[in-house]
Amino acid sequence: MLPRPRIKICCIKSVAEARAAVAHGADAIGLVSAMPSGAGIIADERLIPEIAAAVPPPVATFLLTSLTDTASIIAQHHRCRTSTIQLVDALTRGTPADLRRALPGIRLVQVIHVLDDASVAKALAAAPHVDALLLDSGNPNLAVKELGGTGRTHNWALSRRIVEGSSRPVFLAGGLRPDNVAAAWAAVRPWGFDICSGVRTNDYHDEQKLTAFFAAVAAL
Repeated sequence: MLPRPRIKICCIKSVAEARAAVAHGADAIGLVSAMPSGAGIIADERLIPEIAAAVPPPVATFLLTSLTDTASIIAQHHRCRTSTIQLVDALTRGTPADLRRALPGIRLVQVIHVLDDASVAKALAAAPHVDALLLDSGNPNLAVKELGGTGRTHNWALSRRIVEGSSRPVFLAGGLRPDNVAAAWAAVRPWGFDICSGVRTNDYHDEQKLTAFFAAVAAL
């Protein structure tokens, strides 16, 4: 029997939303810093560190960053103090090893936006250098990059190939809802699920959707 998939509730915007996610059984929460587009963006100067400090261990706190140079990411993390950094874009200056040296004990999760066969190769190449992968449905090739929070699913057959070949745990994100998470589980068998828009209404957490999602995962 496969272990229960972990659940990360992303786009948390307040301490109250974080506490609600934890009360439902979330294994991790996501805190979204400045992005070119997408949902749940909050300020990293005050709100992200405030929310992160309010989350009890062992629940993980993810800082979602669109920064692509390690020096800026390190400085941002010193402000935010989360347990994990989620890289939603590819690094352009520096390496994951640089982040590990500067931030010992902080976990690294690399987002791969699943577009085509090249995404599979990119994911498998990235996996050994981070603690986990997260497969999402954005498109970093657009003029205004989509780096998450699209509410769209992607080709789960490609994601299944990544899960089967990855040396690290894999989260599945992108368009997940209470009514499709069972199909996503059957198709991909990820280590965990990451959900944002599927449990929100008008960009705020919807208690009914949150309850329904956890119930759907419990039924897998």
